[in-house]
Amino acid sequence: MDDSILIDLIAGARPNFIKIAPLVRAIQDSINQGGKLRYRLVHTGQHYDKNMSGQFFEQLNIPEPDVNLGAGGGTQAEQTAKIMVAYEKLLLEAPSKLCLVVGDVTSTMACSIAAKKLYIPVAHVEAGIRSYDIKMPEEINRMVTDSITDYFFTTTELACTILKNDGVDESRIYLVGNTMIDTLLYNLERLKQPPIWAALDLQKKGFLVLTLHRPSNVDEENDLHQLLTTIDEHAQDHPIIFPVHPRTKAILERSAIKFKNIHMTEPMGYLEFNYLVKNAKAVITDSGGITEETTVLGVPCMTLRENTERPETITQGTNELVGTDPQKIIKPLEVLFSGNWKKGQIPALWDGKTSPRIVAILEGLMGDKG
Repeated sequence: MDDSILIDLIAGARPNFIKIAPLVRAIQDSINQGGKLRYRLVHTGQHYDKNMSGQFFEQLNIPEPDVNLGAGGGTQAEQTAKIMVAYEKLLLEAPSKLCLVVGDVTSTMACSIAAKKLYIPVAHVEAGIRSYDIKMPEEINRMVTDSITDYFFTTTELACTILKNDGVDESRIYLVGNTMIDTLLYNLERLKQPPIWAALDLQKKGFLVLTLHRPSNVDEENDLHQLLTTIDEHAQDHPIIFPVHPRTKAILERSAIKFKNIHMTEPMGYLEFNYLVKNAKAVITDSGGITEETTVLGVPCMTLRENTERPETITQGTNELVGTDPQKIIKPLEVLFSGNWKKGQIPALWDGKTSPRIVAILEGLMGDKG
């Protein structure tokens, strides 16, 4: 008699893959020790560019997905609908015992809704984080997902408090840490020097890393140029490595503006990009996840946003919230180059062991349910 318990692991975009990888490894370790959990890796197809998804499976040792829903692009509503329809069909044909979603992308919300409507419980890894900026699609995804989640796995005490304030019973909240950091620590010795390192003769702590993708920073061409120009002019001749997101590349290609210090590259693989981050003097970004990685690596970080759903990277870590006004980046850069950037610390349970904790909890929960 097969008494195994099948759970779906949902991955749709780059951050999902990074957070899912250690869960796959932890479940496999459990299987090797006689555990009953089994996983079905479901790739929604939300990101379908090889540079933005495919190579993450290869680099992070994630097996090929068991299912690819092939949702592709489209508007927010179109993509949400396509993912829901495809995942519902999968569940009707071959139901799982649990839908496990990570993060806050469209796939997270869409698969949660489809599962719950078929009475399949949902576990949300990275539950309870909030920016309170309803203009961010990710914030809507977080709020909707958490409103129907059964089991909440959180990265910090603050996330636990937010969920309790929202009325979630404490018995369903599990403070486990951060699976993204599991992946980072697991791969530290595997990081790979990208070709641009030798091409520019980069030196450790002698360059900056820049990433931009949020509409507030990249959708208006003039604003984007002003932001890049300001960073370029105040970098004190440090090279700035800028892997360009497809959204940003399309805008920059419409003009012929040249920068002295900014070197644009194609999107990088996880191992190459984090090699740069680990060895950078600082990172300038509008990404949430990167601020977690810089906090653990002890690398100064400046976030070009008006708010963050990861305040622990500021209160405990190496991150500072700069805002989106280009002039506001000048002072932090001055502090950086004066050698007076704050020293951070690593939040509790960001220790590389989050995924085994989650799997142990799931085994207890799903074992009880049969």
